[in-house]
Amino acid sequence: MSLKGFHIVFITVSTLLCLFLVLWSFVLAPEKSGMAAALGVVGLTGALLLPLYGVYFYRKITRAHL
Repeated sequence: MSLKGFHIVFITVSTLLCLFLVLWSFVLAPEKSGMAAALGVVGLTGALLLPLYGVYFYRKITRAHL
């Protein structure tokens, strides 16, 4: 697997893990606490920013012909 392919897979898996963190912290957490809410916000931020970074990376790597 090329470095480009690995990077795309890594970003995809990381985004899915962030979405799971959001699901766990807001829906499945046994106790509703400030830490769970903070983890949910961090997961939501990652779930929103990682795909944007993935698109940026893909466009950049395509222009570089790698």
